[in-house]
Amino acid sequence: MLRAISHLPAGHSDGIPFDLVTLAHDERRLRRKLLTLVHGDEVLVDFPQTITLEDRGALVLEDGRLVEVIAAEEQLLEVRGRSGEHLLRLAWHIGNRHTPAQLEESRILIARDHVLKAMLEGLGATVADVTEPFTPEHGAYHAHGHADTGHALLYRQ
Repeated sequence: MLRAISHLPAGHSDGIPFDLVTLAHDERRLRRKLLTLVHGDEVLVDFPQTITLEDRGALVLEDGRLVEVIAAEEQLLEVRGRSGEHLLRLAWHIGNRHTPAQLEESRILIARDHVLKAMLEGLGATVADVTEPFTPEHGAYHAHGHADTGHALLYRQ
């Protein structure tokens, strides 16, 4: 079985990947996991601590080969406000519900949820369904929090 020993950030120039893996946002946050590559090979990721793999980053295998990481397209809600201040208030309401969110200058992306959509529209937001890669912020609690509790588990994609 192939084994990943490290990872590279997006924009690296350490070589051409021999294969790739497409992962949703929650699948890119990992410590120990068995991944199936596009062409069928399996790679065991077993890092000392939980990390978040970046879109267009890479896993480095024991034999030196690279596997490119691609952020999967996900069904999301695009949230826009009337102004920067309004968008900031909308972000507070989203955060108050502990909802993963990708924060950008003019919009917020969250996973599709009809209850949140109705709430945000009720607060005056413009909300649209979109499908694109999702890279939500990770809270400070992830450094040593519940994301690290599965040390002995081996997950299959």
